[in-house]
Amino acid sequence: MDRIRIGGGRALKGVLPISGAKNAALPLQAASLLTDETLTLSNLPDLADIGTMATLLGQHGVEIVVTETVGPDGHPQRTAAMTAASIASTMAPYDLVRKMRASVLVLGPLVARCGQAQVSLPGGCSIGTRPVDLHLQGLEQLGAEIELKEGYIHARAPKGLTGARIVFPKISVGATENLLMAACLAKGETVLINAAREPEITDLVRCLIAMGAQISGIDSDT
Repeated sequence: MDRIRIGGGRALKGVLPISGAKNAALPLQAASLLTDETLTLSNLPDLADIGTMATLLGQHGVEIVVTETVGPDGHPQRTAAMTAASIASTMAPYDLVRKMRASVLVLGPLVARCGQAQVSLPGGCSIGTRPVDLHLQGLEQLGAEIELKEGYIHARAPKGLTGARIVFPKISVGATENLLMAACLAKGETVLINAAREPEITDLVRCLIAMGAQISGIDSDT
C-alpha cells in the first residue's frame, strides 16, 4: 500500500496562488451571451475546458480579449473581456459539445436572447436517459418549444420566455445554472425550487446580479 509520510514540526510560510475554479468559470463565460455589453472575468483558469467554451462562444459571435497581468500577490492573472454585441450563430455543434458537457450551458442564454437555439445533446444520438432532461423541462415551463432531432436540441421561443414557478424533481447544478440565466431575460418573475446550492451557483448568481439581474435567495434552494 502506498503511503505518504509527513514530518512535521516546522513552521509553514509563503504564498500559494490559487486560480479561479473551472466549475464556476464555465457558466460565467456562458453568461456573456445574455448581454451586448462587455463582461469581464478575472482570475480565469488556463484549462482546456475554458478554451473549449471560448471557442464555442466565438462561434456564437462573442469577441474575447484575454490579457495576462500581474496580480496583487505578484503572480500572473488571466482576465477575459467578452462582448456578444450580436449573435452570429445559435448552433452549438456536436464536435464541440462532445468535448465538454458544460457546453449545453449556452442553451438557456441563446433561447432567452435570440428566441431559438440548436444545441447538440452531449451524447449525440445515443439512446437512454438524457443528462439534460431537467434543463429541457425547465425551459418548456418558461415557454420554450423543445424538439429533439438527429441528436440536437431544437429550442424555440419566438415570443420570448415567460417567468414561471419551477420545481426541480431532483437537484441539478447544470439545470439550475441554465435556468438562472434564461430567467434573467424572461418576462416576469421566475422561482426555482429545489435549486442547487453549490459554490458555483452562488458565483453565477453574484455575476448575474452584477450584470443587472434582480435575484433573491442567494445560497438557498429557492
